[in-house]
Amino acid sequence: MEKPTETAPVPDAPDGIVPPPTPFALRGVTVGAGPGAGSGSGFGAGLGSGPGELWNRNFRYFFVARTVALFGDGMIPVALTAGLLGAGRPTSSVGFALASWMGPLAFFVLFGGVLADRFTPRRMMIIADALRLTGASVLAVAFATGNPPLWSVYVLSSVAGVGAALFQPGVASTVPRVSSDIQRANAVLRVSEALMTMAGPAFAGVLVGLASAGAVYLANAATFAVSGICLFLMRLAPAPADDAVRGTFVAELADGWREFRARSWLWGVIAIWTVYGFMVLGPMLPLTAVLVTEEHGSGTYGVMMAVNGAGSVAGGLLALRLRPRRPLAAGALALSAVVVNLVVLALGTPVFALGAGQFVAGAAFAFWLVMWSTTVQTHVPPEALNRLHAYDVAGSLLMVAAGRALAGPVAEAVGAPEVLLAGAVINMLVVGVLLMARPIRRLERIG
Repeated sequence: MEKPTETAPVPDAPDGIVPPPTPFALRGVTVGAGPGAGSGSGFGAGLGSGPGELWNRNFRYFFVARTVALFGDGMIPVALTAGLLGAGRPTSSVGFALASWMGPLAFFVLFGGVLADRFTPRRMMIIADALRLTGASVLAVAFATGNPPLWSVYVLSSVAGVGAALFQPGVASTVPRVSSDIQRANAVLRVSEALMTMAGPAFAGVLVGLASAGAVYLANAATFAVSGICLFLMRLAPAPADDAVRGTFVAELADGWREFRARSWLWGVIAIWTVYGFMVLGPMLPLTAVLVTEEHGSGTYGVMMAVNGAGSVAGGLLALRLRPRRPLAAGALALSAVVVNLVVLALGTPVFALGAGQFVAGAAFAFWLVMWSTTVQTHVPPEALNRLHAYDVAGSLLMVAAGRALAGPVAEAVGAPEVLLAGAVINMLVVGVLLMARPIRRLERIG
């Protein structure tokens, strides 16, 4: 379940992410062995160096790879905005460039899941980093030496989107292979993601002021180089899924769909989340940007996004401590707190109340995402995990993007506060459905 990146007030900036995302979703701190060791899922046993210890060699490399890559991803909206607008391009070109990134990601991520299952996630993630390194390097040269044609920016942004599509599915199955304490590993990565969501755009903004958009893309390229090197240095012991007999590409794509349909809790959550992404998550970011900026200025909006990131850190740290017996039920209860943010935005409350709403929403989403990621990684067999994660990412990206696109026209027709209050009602309905659905509510934690 990918939470869309909330970094800069630019059109449809994606996650994770990712995500991606999540994407975004995408899209992490305690050292030591956790109760996940020797769990019924069989993940982590005998993999890597000391997988029972969170900060083992493989996890350290993976943590650095994810952290620097997320830091680099946070620079992209700022670099595109500064580079295109600074070159005299129209505002719409920024949206088209970001769409050129998101479109290939949403379309190719399902194929990325199949490829990760066929050729191992680590190999595909290294190839993805190489693609993104190439695209970012060319854009760095293009913006540093002149005014690149728009078609080249769109094409290179598409290359980065394809790279993200190849990278994202492998994240889900790599976490259990580098740490047997899967929930703690996910919580650490969620805290890191929240910090990088704040740090990446801030660093890019400073670098644009001191140098140029080309310099930001150069730094972006360096993050993918570091990520690829760290992934290359990981030493993962072979897993049974690596040597599984594979059918044709189309057959494996269809087999992934059958695996997806066979788990009612999995497709149930994703089906509910598509409604949630379209009706709540999608409209919330653009309407937050508009309402806060119009009422309090762009500086306050930037502070609100930083507060949201701080809330995500708090939610990740909470997930380090709490191990509920029924993680999806606990995560659904946490999502009910998002109503606070929707209501304070709709009512036009003072800045302090807006900040409290952003903090609570960030913490609630982070806690839910750790519970969801851990559940998927421990209940889905490793030979199908990458493909099933790809279905999650694709559905989240498409519906959140659609919700963002329609938020403006609907808000103009009925009013932004009305859209947000309707979102608050839908938020509680979604929580209620998650808790009433027996396969979701009663699913127990493994380990």
